[in-house]
Amino acid sequence: METYGGRRTQGERDAVTIEIGYALCSAAFAAAVLFGALAGPAYLFDPTGAPRTAFVGAGTVLASVVFSVRVVSVPARFARGGQPSQPGRTSPDS
Repeated sequence: METYGGRRTQGERDAVTIEIGYALCSAAFAAAVLFGALAGPAYLFDPTGAPRTAFVGAGTVLASVVFSVRVVSVPARFARGGQPSQPGRTSPDS
């Protein structure tokens, strides 16, 4: 995706849109799994007071962090262009 001042093609715009959608969906899934793993015991075993608050609070904070990191890292990796332009070739002179 090398557009230095030029307009993006429809294919490039579609690729960015799909990448954003993937980032949001995978981030939501990862955050939900993490929240369930951390806050799940608070709902399953029904502790009261501070332990319940700690489990739910930790789940909320860490799920938010994971969501944010995932949403930022996926498009950043996409923008770097990690794939070679010709599949199967790993260096420009091959």
